[in-house]
Amino acid sequence: MKYLTVSVLGVVLLTVSACGFKHRKYDNPITSATEQPDKILFDKAIKDLEKGRYEIARITLNTLINTYEASEFLAKSKLAIADAWYREGGLRGYSQAEAEYKDFILFYPTMEEAAESQKKICDIHVKQMERPDRDPAQAQRAEQECKQLLIQFPNSKFAADASQTLRQIQEVLGESEYRVGDFYRKRGANNAAANRLGGVADQYPLYSKADEALWWEGQAYEKLGPRFRTQAGEAYTRVARDYPLSKYVDEAKSRLKEMEMPVPEADPAALARMKFEIENRVEPGMFHRTFGFMRRGPETWTAAKEGAPQMNPPAKNVPPLTPVPGATAGFQGDVTVAPVTNPGALEQNPDARQPAPTKPKP
Repeated sequence: MKYLTVSVLGVVLLTVSACGFKHRKYDNPITSATEQPDKILFDKAIKDLEKGRYEIARITLNTLINTYEASEFLAKSKLAIADAWYREGGLRGYSQAEAEYKDFILFYPTMEEAAESQKKICDIHVKQMERPDRDPAQAQRAEQECKQLLIQFPNSKFAADASQTLRQIQEVLGESEYRVGDFYRKRGANNAAANRLGGVADQYPLYSKADEALWWEGQAYEKLGPRFRTQAGEAYTRVARDYPLSKYVDEAKSRLKEMEMPVPEADPAALARMKFEIENRVEPGMFHRTFGFMRRGPETWTAAKEGAPQMNPPAKNVPPLTPVPGATAGFQGDVTVAPVTNPGALEQNPDARQPAPTKPKP
């Protein structure tokens, strides 16, 4: 019985090992039956790519491109080179893959694979995203590339997936900005807190804590004094109107009544969206919660699943107590251009930067 158990365990381990180390099948194969030499090269490269021999696959594909300039497999070969770098991964692999995908989009913008290439560029930066309390550079790049896909290829089959990815990216960016605003708020820097927290809700309205950011924005404005009563009321109004199922709704309405400002009705579209989010939110399991601290990337399970992601660039908000330069600041006057009539003027005339000589008093 002991030997039987060991044998069964060995078979199971071999099966799991075989499944774990099996390479994925290539996504964009060419299956036309032909014995053309360029097709033979392409098939060999794809076989090497599927087996994880990325360097050999790229050499074969470059040979095809340089030898058969009119080949029907030219576009597929350029895409396969990018895919080989993408599968190889790592900082070098992702950098090379992004350059190759951009090159493919430049040469073949109307092919269906161009949208796929743009999606993979977005995924490259998503894979390298840091947690919200760290450098947001990769998240910002991922946001730019996903927006580019939705702008350049709005009817692509990858558009829906890109929209959800963009919502997840903006959840991370919103959390990063919220933490900065919350840091200022807890230290009594209400001027900076109001600026940062207001920017969170303006730029990332689908962020899961946008209602909380608006509530604390209103609180920060109230602490800045009576002259910011209007700004505080606008923040509370947005909580009551745009986030009707928020836990801060009752407090926001109460503050509006105390400030003798109108209490708005809930926006029906916002109400429907929040209900959808509550009904469809799936929290991570115990394994994910237990070992989540080992993850390098950010948590995105709180991201919205419905609603159009923000496509506009971030607004440049100015803190409320920061003075704004007047309209007359800067250079005033006209700049004119005229042909040079005296080439020797620079040598003959005195330097204009020197003060003019003063005449002696009589």
